[in-house]
Amino acid sequence: MNKYLASQKDTKLGVKITRNIDLYIFLIPAILYFVIFHYVPMAGIQLAFKKYNAVLGIWRSPFIGFKNFIDFFNYYQFWQIIGNTLYISLYQLITHTIIPFVLALLINQIPAKRFQKVVQTITYAPHFISVIVLVGVLYVFLSPSTGIVNFIIRNIGGKPYFFFGESTAFAHIYVWSGVWQNTGYGTIIYLAALANISPDLHEAAMVDGASKLQRIFHIDIPGILPTAIILLILNAGRIMNIGFQKAFLMQTSLNISASEIIPTYVYKAGLLQYRFEYATAVGLFNSVVNLILIVLVNRIARALDQSSLW
Repeated sequence: MNKYLASQKDTKLGVKITRNIDLYIFLIPAILYFVIFHYVPMAGIQLAFKKYNAVLGIWRSPFIGFKNFIDFFNYYQFWQIIGNTLYISLYQLITHTIIPFVLALLINQIPAKRFQKVVQTITYAPHFISVIVLVGVLYVFLSPSTGIVNFIIRNIGGKPYFFFGESTAFAHIYVWSGVWQNTGYGTIIYLAALANISPDLHEAAMVDGASKLQRIFHIDIPGILPTAIILLILNAGRIMNIGFQKAFLMQTSLNISASEIIPTYVYKAGLLQYRFEYATAVGLFNSVVNLILIVLVNRIARALDQSSLW
C-alpha cells in the first residue's frame, strides 16, 4: 500500500513538472548561479583549518586545526576590529530600518499621487550612484579647505574640521551617507505592504472619527510590522557584513582606529599579506557569527508571536 501511494505521489510530481516545464527551465540559470558561485566555493572553507601551500594546493596542504582562528583571537587589534564592526553594523541596522519605515508612512500619506511619485523618485534616485562616486563626493563636500560643509562652518564663525581625519566622525559619515543613498530604495517594500492594506479599514476608521495619526498607529503600522520584522531578521543575518568597498575607500591613516573592520582586515591579511588560510578563517568566523545572529533574532521574533522566517 505504501509503495502504491509513493508511486502515485511520484506520478503527480512528474505530471506537475511536465505541465510547468517552461517555468522550471527559467529556474535553471538561477540554480546554476547559486550552485557555481555559492555552493561549490564552500569547499574552500577547509583552507581555514590548513597551512596553505601553493605547491600542494588546498586539498593536500597540511591540516593545522584551529590554529588560524586562535591566531585571530590573539591578534592585538582583535577586540578593536570586532568593536568597530559591531558598532557600525548596529548603527546602520537601526537607521536603515527605522528611517525607511517612517519615510514610507509619510509618503503614503501624501494625497496627490503625482507628487507622491515625484517624492519617491527623488528619494530613490541616489541608490543608483556608484559607491566610488559617492565617496568622491563626500571627500569634495567635506574637504577642510574647499568643501562646502567647512565653508558654511567658517561663515558661522567656526573652525574647519577635517572629517576624514577624525576617527570619531567615521561611523557617522559612513552610516548617514548610506541613509541618504539607500533610504528611498528601502521604502519600496514598505510601500508595497501599505498598498495591500484594505481601504475599507481606513474608511471604517474615518467613519468612527479616527484622525490621520490614529489611523497610522492602528492600521498602517500593524499592517506593515510583519514585513519590517522579516527585513530586520534578514538584516541581522548580515550584521557583520559591512560593505568593504565603501569602508576601504573612506579609510585613512588618521581614522584607521575606527575604520578597520573585518572585511578590510580580511582584504589586507589575505590579498596584501598572502595569508589566504588566515583570511579564510576570519571570514568563516564572520559567517558563523552572522548565522548565530539570524537564528537568535528569528527565535526572539517567534517568542514574541511575531512573523519569522521559520
